[in-house]
Amino acid sequence: MTAATIVKCPECGGDVELGAGVMVAEIVDCGICSSGLEVVSVDPLILALAPDAEEDWGE
Repeated sequence: MTAATIVKCPECGGDVELGAGVMVAEIVDCGICSSGLEVVSVDPLILALAPDAEEDWGE
């Protein structure tokens, strides 16, 4: 059994549950507001709004 950690969504303040194996740069979704969130630190566990996907023009 792995322990889950609850952190607050930086967009809506809702609870986001993350598993024990979460890694920096991982993208997760808030179950309340559906915002894409990026794990920016695991100790302490910090989430930030994920950057918008930019188009790749083959450059």
